[in-house]
Amino acid sequence: MRVLSLFCGCGGLDMGFIKTGYDIIWANDFDKYAVQTYRENFGGNVILDDINNISLDEIPYFDILIGGFPCQPFSMMGQQKGFEDARGTLFFRIAEIIQDKIQKGEKPKALVLENVRSLKTHNKGQTFKIILKILERDLGYKVFFDILNSADYGIPQTRNRIYIVCLANEQAEFVFPAKQELKFTMQDLLEHDVDEKYYLSEKMLATILSNGSGGYKAKSEIDLKVARPLCATMAKMHRACQDNYVTQNGKVRKLTPRECARLQGFGDEFKIPVSNAQAYKQFGNAVTVNVSEAVASRLRDELTRLGEWI
Repeated sequence: MRVLSLFCGCGGLDMGFIKTGYDIIWANDFDKYAVQTYRENFGGNVILDDINNISLDEIPYFDILIGGFPCQPFSMMGQQKGFEDARGTLFFRIAEIIQDKIQKGEKPKALVLENVRSLKTHNKGQTFKIILKILERDLGYKVFFDILNSADYGIPQTRNRIYIVCLANEQAEFVFPAKQELKFTMQDLLEHDVDEKYYLSEKMLATILSNGSGGYKAKSEIDLKVARPLCATMAKMHRACQDNYVTQNGKVRKLTPRECARLQGFGDEFKIPVSNAQAYKQFGNAVTVNVSEAVASRLRDELTRLGEWI
């Protein structure tokens, strides 16, 4: 099954589909460091460019489109500008790509889109209504959506994301994957004997463990069994009420990039060729591999039932 991957980042969504038997024939991202990581792990079929700069005629035939389209315009951590933000309009680029394929008689069998949970409630639900209208009425898909938490699919990280599965077949019915028992904790994923640079100084420790400052107040917690959501700003690691810290050898430290990779479902064979700052950003933005794999598996089951799996 030929898959087109947009906004691929370092490849979390792609890896879940690859592990389920799909073939990623073309991928794209505009971040050169993310593309570097992607190439190191998946090969050279990834294009470094803004998707808006790529001609529709350059995009190959595909059966399925997947993409975690940029979430900053809808995120609770951002200003929630939605479609007013240029990044928010990238959903419309997805629609343009699909519409172009439909006009060429090449309508994709399915779309799998991922975004932050707050997409559903952004602008009092109006943003999501627009997205559904485009997918259902304008493009002619049956649309199924649900909010899935990484902690429900074998990864000790609280990470709620909305998954939108669209199927072209009118007879399609999609059931999202069942929750799984979480069998290990964040502490089970920690490295041992890490470099001293990951440990906090006494001065920094006081800041990290404070319960906020100024008008911002939040409970500071470390050594959580289930990690807080990894985010793209992890390189700053500035509050224990936002980022993840652990105690090891009697001292407090931040997570290493490898630990962040593990908390997104990437195995230790996954190569990290970029700086720590870029690695934190990539894993903070990534789709959790385990969740992707669970969704991809259910999609394969439904396409097989419909007689469309090839």
